Amino acid sequence: MEIGGPSGRHFPLAPVSLVVMESSGHVFGIRAFDSAIRIECESEELRNTLNRFLLPPLPRCDIPSDEAEIKIQVLSNPDGFDVFVDGGKISSAQTQSDAALATVKALDDAVVRRLRTVRAVHAGAVVLKGRALLIPGSTHAGKSSLVAELLRCGASHLSDEYALVDQIGRVHAYPRPLLLRNGTPKQTLVLPSDLNSSFTMESVPVGWIVAVDYDPGGSWNIHEMSQGEAVMLLLRNTPHEMAQSPEMVELFMRSVAGAECYQGTRGDVVEAADRVFDLVSDK
Repeated sequence: MEIGGPSGRHFPLAPVSLVVMESSGHVFGIRAFDSAIRIECESEELRNTLNRFLLPPLPRCDIPSDEAEIKIQVLSNPDGFDVFVDGGKISSAQTQSDAALATVKALDDAVVRRLRTVRAVHAGAVVLKGRALLIPGSTHAGKSSLVAELLRCGASHLSDEYALVDQIGRVHAYPRPLLLRNGTPKQTLVLPSDLNSSFTMESVPVGWIVAVDYDPGGSWNIHEMSQGEAVMLLLRNTPHEMAQSPEMVELFMRSVAGAECYQGTRGDVVEAADRVFDLVSDK
């Protein structure tokens, strides 16, 4: 059984195979988004890498193994590393950087599955003029590259993958690194500081929803959409099931109530970022 919207990623409710693992020596904890998260690995070097990239602005703490609601272990194998979540092997990686990337993705899935006080939307999200600009869309829609360019131009980072919306419609950060391809199939972990920006940890109201799909041969071409259409768009881009979270309709209605909403296509990311700043500056 899976959860997920038609245009979002789907998350298996439990790993297929489970193993019992002993504590692996180098450990840290994070309390975030309704979960107590324990990270274990076998070397100080790998621990430092994971500490750098797993929800980096959030405080670290001691979480005993029996209190962990999400337990992630990154263990060496003859060919590299295996990533386990709650005893189930999720993925393998050959290098330490690839293991960090795989762990970031594994943590995404585990955290979003357990959200209780906020709901997630697949969307890039930045802060401009004290309000959130959301870029909803599925994986490979070009969210991360546009978020990265907006950060280079002065925006602050909320997320390149999930906007977290609370009960009054405000957006909270999901502060993971950006996953950028930079013209290659392989993703790379990039922190906002690498783009002369920073994480924003305060919740903000939604100011703009700009749903633009990347068209390699196209250019900036958007039109206004109604707030009702924007709500439907957010619902299509949530990993949560409506049957389990019927309150999402009201929640998303609150979030778009003060927002200007657009959809369309974009071409070059630099042009798109300039147009976004023009759109924000015009109001």
